[in-house]
Amino acid sequence: MPKRGKLEIIKDILRVIQKNHNMIKTTPLIRKSNISSARFKEYFSELIEKSFIKEVEYKGNKFISLTDKGYKFLERYQTIVNFIEEFEL
Repeated sequence: MPKRGKLEIIKDILRVIQKNHNMIKTTPLIRKSNISSARFKEYFSELIEKSFIKEVEYKGNKFISLTDKGYKFLERYQTIVNFIEEFEL
């Protein structure tokens, strides 16, 4: 199995959040994203900085949630994948 690239890792992180009703704690997100905690910290910082995700507090607990920009990334990513598959690239 080939290594995942940066965009695929970002997609995987965002997709895990989306599939968990747009609210997930950090530890389960790391596990489900299949990434080391050290690498996750790098991606997490970048995704927060670029406003793809945000931290929210709910009932005294911190959760990670997608922003509109995060949802838009997932939509556009899928469009690109569909394009590549359509033209068998």
